[in-house]
Amino acid sequence: AVEANASDIHLRAGRPALFRVGGSLVAAEMEPLTAEALGAFVAATLPAPFRADWEREHQADYALDRGPLGRYRVNAYHQRGTPGAVLRLVKTKPPSAADLNLDPAIARLAEAGSGIVLVCGPTGSGKSSTLAAMLRHLNETADLHVVTLEDPVEYLFEDRRCAFSQREVGVDVPDFAAGLRAALRQDPDVILIGEMRDLETIEAAVSAAETGHLVFGTLHTTGAARTVDRILDAFPTGAKDQIRVQLASSVVAVISQSLCRTKDGKRVAAYEIMVRTDAIAAKIRENKTFQIVSDIETGGSRGMRTLDADLLALVQQGRISPEEATVHCQDPEMMRNRLREIAPKG
Repeated sequence: AVEANASDIHLRAGRPALFRVGGSLVAAEMEPLTAEALGAFVAATLPAPFRADWEREHQADYALDRGPLGRYRVNAYHQRGTPGAVLRLVKTKPPSAADLNLDPAIARLAEAGSGIVLVCGPTGSGKSSTLAAMLRHLNETADLHVVTLEDPVEYLFEDRRCAFSQREVGVDVPDFAAGLRAALRQDPDVILIGEMRDLETIEAAVSAAETGHLVFGTLHTTGAARTVDRILDAFPTGAKDQIRVQLASSVVAVISQSLCRTKDGKRVAAYEIMVRTDAIAAKIRENKTFQIVSDIETGGSRGMRTLDADLLALVQQGRISPEEATVHCQDPEMMRNRLREIAPKG
């Protein structure tokens, strides 16, 4: 998998291992795997704290370090009564903004000091890499204590200017919410939450941002407006007005990204960037999030852009196909109209 530059490894009984290379699955040259071999793999690699959950739920998420062969995020599971696993290869050295061709405006968001920065997108869209690049930027430019809460820990940070405390859910802390409550007693400057997956975690993250901490979090959403709505929808009706006010004052930025296949078979990320302004904060408070897109469209001087505009730019640069842009866009009809406008005549 390493030699093939694969991003993921799929292990299932009755088939050879499958490698995801350039977005497509490719079978390894090997004999089909057996259920016994997969059971032995899980038994050999599963950390002790996860064994009871595996026996009870037949599912577990954990990290696997294979030294020179890399570090992996593993999801072990059962399908049709037999063990299986998917391994995501994680590059242990955090990437730089230059490595990812990341917009400098995104890296600079790490310098906000306090508030909440959300990085959003579907599974496999590169959210962890973007966050790692932002934390690497901090590690090279500021003297801070950074606490990360991850499930599992992916990129490993060496202390340079920052001091890092990397805590793994299920190993170091029972869950994200408990880890976040504990982090607030650990004199943090920056807190990274690997996934804001429940009301308690979201509520604690917003409160931490309000009290002078810089909080990074991820959500499986697409688009800045939908991300704000997702947070608001997590709260009961009676609490929505209060959380609108809190979020409007604490949000620094929302970055939404999607990983696209390029014409040469590689991958490139398209980004939507929303940066808090007084106008955007007012729309969040007044429950007019549907109007945020227009603020992003006119906020180019502040580093803002919509996902669809970035996809269109990638098409114009010849990096992705019009079909790929349409797959990842938020407004397919508008995208098709714009693509017709820029299509070569004749």
